[in-house]
Amino acid sequence: MATYAVIISDNINRAIVAGLGASLMVSLGVLNQQTAISGIDFNTLGLLAGMMVLVAITRGSGVFQYVAIWSAKKVEARPWGILVMLALVTAVFSSLLDNVTTVLLIAPVTLLICNELKIKPYPFLFTEILASNIGGTATLIGDPPNIMIGSAVGLSFNDFLINLAPIVPLILMITLGIIYFIWGRSMSATAEARERVMKFNEREAITDTRLLKQSLFVFTLVIAGFLLAHQLHLEPATIALFGAAVLLLLSNLRNSAEEQSEEVHKIFGEIEWITIFFFIGLFIAVKGIEEAGVLQLLADLVINHTDGDLTITALAILWVSGLLRLSLTTYRSWQR
Repeated sequence: MATYAVIISDNINRAIVAGLGASLMVSLGVLNQQTAISGIDFNTLGLLAGMMVLVAITRGSGVFQYVAIWSAKKVEARPWGILVMLALVTAVFSSLLDNVTTVLLIAPVTLLICNELKIKPYPFLFTEILASNIGGTATLIGDPPNIMIGSAVGLSFNDFLINLAPIVPLILMITLGIIYFIWGRSMSATAEARERVMKFNEREAITDTRLLKQSLFVFTLVIAGFLLAHQLHLEPATIALFGAAVLLLLSNLRNSAEEQSEEVHKIFGEIEWITIFFFIGLFIAVKGIEEAGVLQLLADLVINHTDGDLTITALAILWVSGLLRLSLTTYRSWQR
């Protein structure tokens, strides 16, 4: 539990804390090394790593910047229209990619557009953060918690798509409606500023057409693989890693052996290793808590207070998780 306390404090990098916590679980005899390794969900790690590689390679084509600029011009550079379009783009990308990565890709273009329009970027970035979380809920691959839950209980890509994706547009519309009443009504930009944005050439954002075609081709195959995973008898990690390997191959076919090594080294350097090692440590820590009987104790406590009613139990878990997340976010913001 000390591991969770230090992670919550946010004073030490989470990967370091999780790694120390996992090591102590084994060193103190709570787990042996074999049991610790068995607690690691390699399906989650493989899916995360594979998608990170795909995004890292695709990023080099400039497609994300292209879509952001195209979206702004589609609404004639009107501030509220841009906010809505960027929110939609962020939500869609977040359903197919990791939501944090999506925000990091869209935010620089957002700042550039806001700078040209001479308007504050805060409402745009705030909306994109919300849109990324909402959109990421729609699919198995949209958010690490989705991946973990899906892997733990055997939920497929289609299970998320059928049960969660339909409600996401409604939630996003309600969120945008609230944001409109907070900020949208007062958004404005001069005709000159809007003209500057309209002069942006989105085609210039595409720096590698060949890579763009390769990336779109592989991404299409990967998404099709996720949809047909059950029929193909393949796990999501296998599909994502296979797609990553294929795109690595295609994007390096014209390179020499030395150039290939440099490029692969560069791509692997863009993988969020902090997240990967954080999850490795966390999986082992959770396994230790499970072996110690703490999870069973918590489960029994919840059941006793809800009398085993499934609806009440689900609502209790939902609200406790939500309030805990809100408390942690508030605490971290207060610290900063």
